[in-house]
Amino acid sequence: MSARFGPEELLACYRRGVFPMADSRDDPRLFLVDPDFRGILPLDAFHIPKRLKRRVCQDPFQVSFDTAFTRVVEACGEPHDNRPNTWINSPIVNLYSALHRQGFAHSVECWDGDQLVGGLYGVALGGAFFGESMFSRATDASKIALVHLVARLIDRGYVLLDAQFHNPHLTQFGLVEISRDAFKARLKAALKVEADFHGGSPEPSSDQSIGISSSGGVSVSVTPAGKSSYSGSTLSGMVTRSGSFTGSGAVQRITQIS
Repeated sequence: MSARFGPEELLACYRRGVFPMADSRDDPRLFLVDPDFRGILPLDAFHIPKRLKRRVCQDPFQVSFDTAFTRVVEACGEPHDNRPNTWINSPIVNLYSALHRQGFAHSVECWDGDQLVGGLYGVALGGAFFGESMFSRATDASKIALVHLVARLIDRGYVLLDAQFHNPHLTQFGLVEISRDAFKARLKAALKVEADFHGGSPEPSSDQSIGISSSGGVSVSVTPAGKSSYSGSTLSGMVTRSGSFTGSGAVQRITQIS
């Protein structure tokens, strides 16, 4: 890969449906990946297992967004017993940290007091969110981060959540595998959607969904909807002072459409 590969080139890769990886965290070289089959988590069919749903509603961790981005990426790159080697090297950390400063890369953090115990990060473009990696140092921390991410994506108008590959860990959440062509068709439609990771519901407010029609083309349906369903008195107990969902609020926002 060219030594001049920077944030703009990285964004261009995501718009084409490809992403970078490294052979190991100690190898400074990067290569581009364009999988034959792509794993996605349909936002309108996201499944929260019953045990995890109860756990999320207990709010065992404080959940935040974009407060410790580089720490999350670095934690995702740490080796552990189940994953002795990872693909997150120094160029990956630097590239995605640059995207974060530009407002394109985001993280979800789970805290136990002042200890960062779990989280995930990814890239947002248009109405698409590309999940990159997650980590957990406490039971269910990465799963809870994922639930809060999905609630935010739904609430902020996103229509596509890319998981890159088929991952047995994600099948419990409704992961499906689609062909490269099908993914790029969905991506093309999602990039036309105006979503805002930190803002309110998109304007004009609408519920949008992307699917593959029987003829193989992409169908985008738009039905009128209000802004976030949590307004007025219904906000009580569902949203934190920072504007993020509580655990119960996140679960309710997801189950409204799934």
